[in-house]
Amino acid sequence: MPFRDECGVFGICHQEEASRQTYLGLYALQHRGQEAAGICSGDPQGLHLHKAQGYVADVFTEAALDALPGDAAIGHTRYSTTGGNVASAAHPFLIHGRFGQVALCHNGNLTNTEVLRSRLIADGHTFTSPSDSEVLLALINRAQADSLEDAVVAALREAEGAYSLLILTEDALIAARDPRGFRPLAMGHMGATHAFSSETCAFDLVGAQYDRDVEPGEMVIVSRKSAEVRSRFPLPKVQAKPCVFEHIYFARPDSLVYGRSVMVARREMGRRLALRHPVEADLVVPVPDSGVSAALGYSEQSGIPFDFGIIRNHYVGRTFIEPKQTIRSFGVKVKLNPVRHLLAGQRVVLVDDSIVRGTTSKKIVQMVREAGAREVHMRIACPPTTHSCFYGIDTPKRQHLIASYMPLEAITAFVEADSLGYLDLADLEGCMGDDGTGFCYACFTGNYPVVPG
Repeated sequence: MPFRDECGVFGICHQEEASRQTYLGLYALQHRGQEAAGICSGDPQGLHLHKAQGYVADVFTEAALDALPGDAAIGHTRYSTTGGNVASAAHPFLIHGRFGQVALCHNGNLTNTEVLRSRLIADGHTFTSPSDSEVLLALINRAQADSLEDAVVAALREAEGAYSLLILTEDALIAARDPRGFRPLAMGHMGATHAFSSETCAFDLVGAQYDRDVEPGEMVIVSRKSAEVRSRFPLPKVQAKPCVFEHIYFARPDSLVYGRSVMVARREMGRRLALRHPVEADLVVPVPDSGVSAALGYSEQSGIPFDFGIIRNHYVGRTFIEPKQTIRSFGVKVKLNPVRHLLAGQRVVLVDDSIVRGTTSKKIVQMVREAGAREVHMRIACPPTTHSCFYGIDTPKRQHLIASYMPLEAITAFVEADSLGYLDLADLEGCMGDDGTGFCYACFTGNYPVVPG
């Protein structure tokens, strides 16, 4: 089973009821973060903020959206990578400082947060949350610059790590991406309306057309008072390293991420997995939902029939009440349930996107066996995950990643599979049309583009 989700951002300008459009955009990005959600809108009277812990549909009532007027807005769905799951760390952040009202939301993770925070505290700044996004706002507010735009540039030149930012001010909506482009950020339009999103599936919902990605190191400034849209590249040019895990797991399969179809990439991963690790079997079964596309590719390449032998409950909330008596593998069973008449007596190829600690994979294999499967062969649509991520994904420490300390044979025995096969790194690069230099593969190789601070 995969890493925990990261965050999603959505912004729109020159659109009536911008907050409601942003609400829809966040709804489409709910898979990227389920802990908190927020929207900041802007009208001639100023900026208006509403945020809280919970799902998008729970945070935003009709009354809450009515209190967010204006033709520009930015929004955020949060999974905590820094700052913890606390209300004070929800986005967007809004300040009233040297440059008037400024709101910011952020997908990513700075690697030099503590160095910057310590310096700002020494200068007299007081923080209200542990979020690195509030550090970015403080840098902007304290920058030695004559304009807000130049202050943003100055702040980004000090920040290290991963960030896809949306900033809303009284005059502009600003989108910015770190020089390596770790996290995605797409641009789109509908008529005179400009929109930004972590994934293009949000554009589909609001009726916007995808134009292009905000480039690594680029800052796009949309004037709220005119139709002007400007682009700047104020940061040093470096080799782009977008996160390959967007295509392996994070993004919805109906999205374009980095200009590439997620569905197409995942099916190709499955095809190459079948070529790399063939097996005699009766049925290919995905671990839903992120294993579905790769399992389709595995089935197509191998000729082994595909079916949904495991069904996912999509209505499990943020918390649920566990039974007082112990039920084995309850945490898995509440989300996943086997289709026994499909699995009984079958040799099953179980396709998942990744193995992290291994404990969830073990429970799923046990569940499939208890449903009557004769053999269970696990196939993983990415290489072994051996290193932690420091760029905006919630990953365990390295000593908790099973592939960092166990060889393949031991992992196979631990998860109780009859066989186990991972996608080869060279195959993954081929799926992405890459020569090994175009994406960040640090979670598989330990070769970090930015040294963690």
